[in-house]
Amino acid sequence: QAQLMESGGGSVQAGGTLRLSCAASEYTISRACMGWYRQAPGKEREGLATVDSYGTTYYGASAKGRFTISKDNTKNTLYLQMNSLKPEDTAMYYCAADFVSSCGYCTGGVCSLPRKHEISYWGQGTQVTVSA
Repeated sequence: QAQLMESGGGSVQAGGTLRLSCAASEYTISRACMGWYRQAPGKEREGLATVDSYGTTYYGASAKGRFTISKDNTKNTLYLQMNSLKPEDTAMYYCAADFVSSCGYCTGGVCSLPRKHEISYWGQGTQVTVSA
């Protein structure tokens, strides 16, 4: 069973930056599809970015151009660098991992990420609040 622990959330002003971290096991970080999702109150959980075991990355529409996913296998840590934050980025952010599902596919520059029900493991979440 994969255990995931997020950190790095907080409150920032619009235009600011945050870097989220997700600590995982060596096995998970090297073999799983890992990703970042977020959920705002009253909204569906949204896929932001994923990275597969080969390091290939996939970005959802909300993350493309402003957020960067990366992982450091030597530190067993997944990251999400978030730049130019907007008030609409306010949400709970979740680290995710799955060993079966595809990490995503892209067609014509638009990527589809695994849906919530396709992900087996979730962290507890870290809150990001962006003020205007």
